[in-house]
Amino acid sequence: MMTRNKGKKAEGLAIEVRRQFTAETVTRFLRTLPAFRTEVEIPERFRELLDRLDRAEGRDVSWRR
Repeated sequence: MMTRNKGKKAEGLAIEVRRQFTAETVTRFLRTLPAFRTEVEIPERFRELLDRLDRAEGRDVSWRR
């Protein structure tokens, strides 16, 4: 069971983390890291996998019901 004080601390922490992640300086820093860079194009292998997923989702799934 969470006490009122712990709940307020957790809520305050969540608000602070959101505030920091939306700060322009943090955003600019994250863009310099390879894991957070956006790709201009999707590699062909991922495109093929996404196409397969689209086809699988498009199939009739009534047999599962």
